[in-house]
Amino acid sequence: MLRTTFWRLGTAVPSVVGVIIVTFLLTRVLPGDPAIYFAGPVASAQAIADIRRQLGLDQPLWAQFLRYVGDLVHGNLGISLNTGQPVLAEIATRLPASAELTLCGLLLAVAIAVPLGVLAALRQDSWIDHLCRVVTTAGVSLPVFFTGLLAVYVFYYVLGWAPAPLGRLDSFLSEPPRATGFFLIDALLARDGEVFFAALGQLVLPALTLAVFALAPLARITRAAMLTALASEFVRTARAAGLGARTVVFTYAFRNALLPLLTTIGMVFSFLLGANVLVEKVFAWPGIGSYAVEALIASDFAPVQGFVLTMAILYILLNLLIDLLYGLVDPRMRAA
Repeated sequence: MLRTTFWRLGTAVPSVVGVIIVTFLLTRVLPGDPAIYFAGPVASAQAIADIRRQLGLDQPLWAQFLRYVGDLVHGNLGISLNTGQPVLAEIATRLPASAELTLCGLLLAVAIAVPLGVLAALRQDSWIDHLCRVVTTAGVSLPVFFTGLLAVYVFYYVLGWAPAPLGRLDSFLSEPPRATGFFLIDALLARDGEVFFAALGQLVLPALTLAVFALAPLARITRAAMLTALASEFVRTARAAGLGARTVVFTYAFRNALLPLLTTIGMVFSFLLGANVLVEKVFAWPGIGSYAVEALIASDFAPVQGFVLTMAILYILLNLLIDLLYGLVDPRMRAA
């Protein structure tokens, strides 16, 4: 297991290096000049030139890149020109908000999609199979921002069931003592039920929006993998041996369907990290996605580079986790 872990991490190094190079070059060729943006529309050419010199943008591209890599080696992602704060500190503050939202949306999607896909495979052409097709079609067809706006309109504006979509917590409540950055966990650790239920209420709609987006691929792959497993020879042999239906479905069929399901969960999680950007803007969620969008609009290079690098590292760690889970589900994969 340790050998596999170190091997996967070693093979991920070229990917990280490529992300660093591509991100640096893209931020330099995108339209917009941070010096002009922060100098203002009435600034003189001399004032803009002074800002460019202070930011180091007057240096050759290779010199800027070497300075950027040197800062990365020392754990410095730069300073945000928009906020004046270190990028690493702001990412560390905002990342738990995005992670909490993404994980809750993914868990909700898995809790609905997996049973739905299994039942649809066991009862082909029944009403639950047709329901699975409707749900997957709706999940693919509805843009995530439209689903979020529709949820806000129905559950907040019309029915009044949900709180105002204005962030992670009501403005009249204080954040729980920071232990993990996840408000639900921190509130439980602080034994603050009021903050816990307030944070949960704020989280329901954005997590539901992400779950609808993730339902379609998870339900479809679960149904397809279960149909393949149920039609295999080992399942027919298990049934012929007189094993119970529950044992055949969950011990033999579902366990073999877990490998493609785990792969899809990893892909969906990466998609949700991208969809987070739109959901965070709709619900005023103070996550890393909205932080990157604001920096991109302002041509603020450091936060954009820090965001892309953070997402790349998360994606690599996610793939490593999926590889390790393969070995737990199927011991034959450990030798691969």
